[in-house]
Amino acid sequence: MLRTGVALVLGGATASVAGCGLLDRDDPPPPPDPLTPLVDGALALADRYRAAMDADPALAARLTPIAEAHRAHATELAAAIGLALPSPSPSAPAGGPTGDAGTVLAGLRAEEERGRAEAATFCAQAPADRAALVGSIAAARATHVEVLR
Repeated sequence: MLRTGVALVLGGATASVAGCGLLDRDDPPPPPDPLTPLVDGALALADRYRAAMDADPALAARLTPIAEAHRAHATELAAAIGLALPSPSPSAPAGGPTGDAGTVLAGLRAEEERGRAEAATFCAQAPADRAALVGSIAAARATHVEVLR
């Protein structure tokens, strides 16, 4: 009888602890992948190029391949980290570039340079299985800077 009483007391204590949620903790979600900012940056650059082409269609021949390259970079990075990309929006983002073609190209060149520096930093810190991908993106962005001159 004593054993039964102890079992009931301990069983009741366990049930009350489990009932209050102390034993039902969910693990916190994992932190975002370190390459997520590169995905976001590539998508943002692709949008900026699209906005620049919408503002000045004469730039389309020069900027379309670069915009497509940024979208391809985002696709490859997202695949590497298991992230689903949003569909491209049919309209240009608000607040597109303003000014003459030279000013627009200078702004894009500055954004490409920042993006190249960011990709190079990530490349130096990336594990070997991602370094080649990020390094090729850094190289492509350096090429984009030259195309925009």
